[in-house]
Amino acid sequence: MSEGDSVGDSVHGKPSVVYRFFTRLGQIYQSWLDKSTPYTAVRWVVTLGLSFVYMIRVYLLQGWYIVTYALGIYHLNLFIAFLSPKVDPSLMEDSDDGPSLPTKQNEEFRPFIRRLPEFKFWHAATKGILVAMICTFFDAFNVPVFWPILVMYFIMLFCITMKRQIKHMIKYRYIPFTHGKRKYRGKDDVGKAFAS
Repeated sequence: MSEGDSVGDSVHGKPSVVYRFFTRLGQIYQSWLDKSTPYTAVRWVVTLGLSFVYMIRVYLLQGWYIVTYALGIYHLNLFIAFLSPKVDPSLMEDSDDGPSLPTKQNEEFRPFIRRLPEFKFWHAATKGILVAMICTFFDAFNVPVFWPILVMYFIMLFCITMKRQIKHMIKYRYIPFTHGKRKYRGKDDVGKAFAS
């Protein structure tokens, strides 16, 4: 391999200025994502705020309904992945050698592992809102449609999809939400200072 054949290399074998800039930009972005990980409520409040700003923008502009519909379908898809288990129990029903969710009281407890974790759900939803917001700045995405039909179709799609998901949850007996880690109480005198 000769000099400069690698991706991002300049003629002299050193990374180009553009490659270094985008690498550094990616590192800063990842650093901010890592710092935001423990603040679940704050992240979701910011995302809901962005969503509210997007809805106000679409309402005031009276357009971009196709973009809004696509955003709704995308968020529905993310939500279904968030509610679904990582290993689908219906696929594991035929083969007995793989892991399955417990169906009886005496079976081993296995925690619910999501197909789409909460952080990735939040990240993808926020990016979707930002992309939709950017699309509202371009007239090419403002396709004229009769928006009530889109709303009715989305409501029907949401109801059918959620009905199927709830039936799946009932059939395979899993709940996608946990109420926190079980806490055990020790002796009452634990944590008291020793008298010397």
